[in-house]
Amino acid sequence: MTSPEFQALREAMRDNHGRPEGPERNARAERLLAEAERIGEPLAVIEALGHQLQVYNYSSEKAKMFVPFSRLLRMWDQNPADFDAYETYALHWVFKWVSSGMLDQPHIPLASIEKWLGEMEHRYRLAGHSERAVRQGEFRVARHIGDLDRAARAYAAWLAAERDDMADCHACELHGQGLWLAELGDDEAALAVWAPVLEGEHTCAHEPHAVLASSLLPLLRLGRTEQARANHLRGHRLVRPMESMRGAMAQHIEFCALTGNEARALELLAERPAYLTDHGDPDSELDFLAVTALLMDRLVARGLGGQRVPGPADREWTAAELARHARGRAEELAARFDERNGTDRVSRLAREQMAAQPLVDRLPLGVRAAGPTVPPRAPAPVPVTSAAPRDLLAEARRMTAERRPEADAAWAALARAVAEGLVELDAPAEAELTDHRAMSLADPEEAAALFRSAAERYEAAGSPGEAWAARARAAYALGDPAAFAEPVARLRELYEGAGTATARQVSGALLLRARVLGTAEAAEEVLAFAEAASATGTAGASTDPGAVAPAAAAGTADVADRVAEAEWLLGDAAARDGDAGRAAGRYERSAELFLEAGLPWFAVEPEARLAALAHRGGDLATAERAARAALEHGAGYAGPSGQARLRLRLAEVLGAAGRFGEAAEQGLEAAHWADEADEGRGLGAYARHLLGGWLLREGRCEEAAAVLEAVLPDLSVEEHGDGTVVQSLWWLGDCLMAVAEPRSAAEQWLRAAELAAAWPDQHDHAMLANLAAQALLRAELDEPAAAAFERAGELWQALGDVPAYVRTLRVRAWIAGPDARGRALMATAAEACGDDPAGLGDTYRRTAELLARAPEADLSEVLSYAERASAAYREAGPESRSDRLAAELLTAWIRLDLGDREAAAELARAVLAEDAPEHRAEAESLLAGLAEGAGDPAPGGP
Repeated sequence: MTSPEFQALREAMRDNHGRPEGPERNARAERLLAEAERIGEPLAVIEALGHQLQVYNYSSEKAKMFVPFSRLLRMWDQNPADFDAYETYALHWVFKWVSSGMLDQPHIPLASIEKWLGEMEHRYRLAGHSERAVRQGEFRVARHIGDLDRAARAYAAWLAAERDDMADCHACELHGQGLWLAELGDDEAALAVWAPVLEGEHTCAHEPHAVLASSLLPLLRLGRTEQARANHLRGHRLVRPMESMRGAMAQHIEFCALTGNEARALELLAERPAYLTDHGDPDSELDFLAVTALLMDRLVARGLGGQRVPGPADREWTAAELARHARGRAEELAARFDERNGTDRVSRLAREQMAAQPLVDRLPLGVRAAGPTVPPRAPAPVPVTSAAPRDLLAEARRMTAERRPEADAAWAALARAVAEGLVELDAPAEAELTDHRAMSLADPEEAAALFRSAAERYEAAGSPGEAWAARARAAYALGDPAAFAEPVARLRELYEGAGTATARQVSGALLLRARVLGTAEAAEEVLAFAEAASATGTAGASTDPGAVAPAAAAGTADVADRVAEAEWLLGDAAARDGDAGRAAGRYERSAELFLEAGLPWFAVEPEARLAALAHRGGDLATAERAARAALEHGAGYAGPSGQARLRLRLAEVLGAAGRFGEAAEQGLEAAHWADEADEGRGLGAYARHLLGGWLLREGRCEEAAAVLEAVLPDLSVEEHGDGTVVQSLWWLGDCLMAVAEPRSAAEQWLRAAELAAAWPDQHDHAMLANLAAQALLRAELDEPAAAAFERAGELWQALGDVPAYVRTLRVRAWIAGPDARGRALMATAAEACGDDPAGLGDTYRRTAELLARAPEADLSEVLSYAERASAAYREAGPESRSDRLAAELLTAWIRLDLGDREAAAELARAVLAEDAPEHRAEAESLLAGLAEGAGDPAPGGP
């Protein structure tokens, strides 16, 4: 008979086992051992020692496990009768932990490890266990020291030996086997071995966690980057809360460092800085130090050696400093292992790991690092050389004349050359450079002032047409429609009179004014002028004797792009007027004209607008076609911000079409480009929000959860809207329920409900409250669940949704149990059903099941509710047929329990006669039980 003190000790150990891994859990296990010794029962001490050994093994204090093991073994040798069957099994089981744990401690001599392996083999043989676990232990020793011949023999013997209850679980065994195959260079075979673990066929407390981490580099080497990305997101979520998974965390950091995700790797490093200083498991410490050195070297190679990074807590660290520290510690530890082993294998592998080169230039992960950041890779500026400095001006003028997107960079390169004294410009060129400097300024007042300065320089250089064009640009910078009057008038005079202004300069001023005015009439004026100029062939003609290559587009002979831009503006005007058809036609015509003019990069914007317009109108085929065209024409020109927006546009169209996998691909790219544009918290967060939803709809719930968890800190009500935040929380709750984390799911839904509580329409608020209640019930948190169902019920009642309100009452009754409170809630539910017979049927059936749970149930009362349920369902009609048959089977079981075998059989036969497949098996089971002269108790459930 177990004493109350011993029983309380067992409950305390069970509670401690469920706590997070780490020193706090270990310290409590030590206190519980002291309590066991106070109780004075040998089995209590044995169980407490076993508990202590287990928590040590799964923590950063792994080296401590040898002491409780030695004591357990001594107690076994002194009196095996003190061990019950389970503790006998557990003692033999932990031999494996001890032998492999010794291997991880470089201060333990190899001879001692071999001795313990032999001791394990001897004791397993005495206990009648298979040698499978022994041969696996021998394989680990041989592989660790680099004796590949012995490792191969032990590996074959391991697989050939019979599996018994001392063998590692299937998942852990497959992990070890795959590691060996990967080490031999056969990544395909390794992944094939790991497939049952990755697919969820074999799992345990630490798998697929470890296999997901080990699969990352083999997948990258095979080019299977999408699966590698998914395994990283899945795996990191699993190992993040587990202190004992330092080796797996190291593999995730290594993966990020080798895929261009240094910022993400830094975030992972910052999650557990103690991993750099915990010395209880030197083997995983070495792994972590080596990948830390690798990561820091990657940062140094990017010129970020001086950046602050997370490191050991005793001081602040730069990347270069931590690189030296981690490399030095890793080399020191590796040397200790090699000295113990008599080989150089550990040092060689550590050096190879620290010197690894990226396997992928960039692999978007769908998550933005929330911790220490790594600046985006900035594009290299156009180089400035002194070989032919005048060529810079010619190149800038050529690109401007051809309307190339690179023109801005060319003028910037020229400006740098001038600043460095490499180029001297004449007056006309100075005017042009000043003009382009103004175009690059964000501040309207500064830009306008510089445009006016450029105008004066053009005037002095003898180019009145470009001078007035620059003044028009000043008006545009200020957004002042009135300021266009004089520039436009003077340009027309110069164009129509002396011919010292070009049609391009006039149409440019008209176009800028039309953009500011935003009216169809202004755009029509641009279109009419540009088409007339094209028809007369005078678009680029100028008799200006001092004319220079104008900043807007020097040397052109047409204004086709002005016509295209006017069509674009007319499309905008039509869209504002609500004429979607006319707007679509204008946008399509604008894109066509840009393409005909050889300017595909300018076609991007009207194509993107057409895609958005068609998407809103439900024309998904046109939307997709336009979005893909915009992406194609913007390739190489759009820049990171443009790429992000174009890909997100296409992703949203694909998502609306239900093609969630394709949408996720584009959303992933959109998030990456937003990060590159330093828009990760704005546009990037929105892209990740959508990406999480698309992954959820694809059934990739673990990936979706990782994406949504990472994006939520970046989503704000102010920037993204409360609807976006609520939707992300809602989706995350769905994900967490799918991966069996109901308590966390409830937390997300409750957060979402708080936001939705302020909305005029309370339906979402009620639904979220109800979902949270269901999750709390699934998490076996009955009291919070009951309170949440009560709140949800109030909301449903206020909305007039009687069926939903009644369901909350029934669940609350089930939680309360078959006492007065539960009965009262069921009675309230029945009353609320009113004249809804189907609802009454459900309530009466649940009442019967509830009352049947009572220790001394009144079966006559239970029967009355079951029969009332059948009658109510019958009244509800054919749509409640299946529910009626379920109630009649419930009635049959109760009749059987009351001893009325004939009535029970009659009811079961009646159900079979209705030929309802969903109830056939239960009816046949009941009749079979009657035929054998025995029946089962009445079933019940919530």
